[in-house]
Amino acid sequence: MPSALPDGEPMPDDGALPRPALAGAAGRPLGFYLHVPYCATRCGYCDFNTYTASELRGSGGALASRDNYADTLVEEIRLARKVLGDDPRPVETVFVGGGTPTLLPAADLGRMLAAIRDEFGLAPDAEITTEANPESVDPRYLAELRAGGFNRVSFGMQSARQHVLKILDRTHTPGRPEACVAEARAAGFDHVNLDLIYGTPGETDDDWRASLDAALGAGPDHVSAYALIVEEGTQLARRIRRGEVPMTDDDVHADRYLIAEERLAAAGFRWYEVSNWATTDAARCRHNELYWTGADWWGAGPGAHSHVGGVRWWNVKHPGAYAQALTEGRSPGAGRELLTDEDRRVERILLELRLADGCPLDLLAPAGARAAERALADGLLEAGPYGDGRAVLTLRGRLLADAVVRDLVD
Repeated sequence: MPSALPDGEPMPDDGALPRPALAGAAGRPLGFYLHVPYCATRCGYCDFNTYTASELRGSGGALASRDNYADTLVEEIRLARKVLGDDPRPVETVFVGGGTPTLLPAADLGRMLAAIRDEFGLAPDAEITTEANPESVDPRYLAELRAGGFNRVSFGMQSARQHVLKILDRTHTPGRPEACVAEARAAGFDHVNLDLIYGTPGETDDDWRASLDAALGAGPDHVSAYALIVEEGTQLARRIRRGEVPMTDDDVHADRYLIAEERLAAAGFRWYEVSNWATTDAARCRHNELYWTGADWWGAGPGAHSHVGGVRWWNVKHPGAYAQALTEGRSPGAGRELLTDEDRRVERILLELRLADGCPLDLLAPAGARAAERALADGLLEAGPYGDGRAVLTLRGRLLADAVVRDLVD
């Protein structure tokens, strides 16, 4: 949930979509993303659209408060029902992200999910995920989430080393995320993810190995591992610019990725997206797969992005402005864009090439097809596993994924 919003055309006050956006909708999965923009503290590397209590004080007043946030978000879910009309699709995935969703009472998250169930219905095997800060949950809270319908939880672990967590301004203590996995399992969660970050200034290879070993020892069935990206405007970027901490270079990121692949594969995890590994197909994050395969999702909450049938839109960023729009009966949408066929072709290449299932070669223009032939010869791509004309990144290709993708979309 990046903090910057793109340019685009104005969003209609009623949120109505162009008629072609709903054509063929029955053949596409539908998911919901629910954004909870509140955090107890701001992490130094974070560029997401989040707010601490001090940042909201005197800015938006009661409308920006988290006390009635669930009620406000339910109003957008009801708006979604009006906009999508008689769309018969049940919702297949729900993902509550942030921010720190678990700063809200578990009952609030349950009410938000219940609104989706009431307005749209949930598929029998719907995947229902929330992110959680390890210090914001306990066994009772997790049990309430599970009773409310959640069946997947994602904990922000980031690192097992205290000095790395300190650089990231993470407030949880080492060992707490691992304990959370056990508590989630005891509460009856089917699937548990741990998020890790590598390449933090001051982190060593041994630190990274220790984090991976701690994560794997906890017994999740999904691990996400992301290279640290230093975003302009963050506290970490300012510290690096002042020379207080060093910048990690790309070679270090590559080495850490190889360590991750080695450790995770040895533990029975398989990569299915460049930064994501799962023990089984059932353990994959189906909600993220909606994003990566261009399906439909409605993003509710301040700054949330949505996509339905080639129309992409985004909400106003500030919680006060978001609540004000819904209170006045208006869509909180700040702008939208209508994707052309070429836009959608390019996005498919950008996203699907990052998947273990690969990218269809028939999406490529002539220049891209020639680049794919070179990448195959250079060992950056290989034929997909199903013999259906797809190309898949090799391990070396994953290390150079951004460059490979740039060549293929030219």
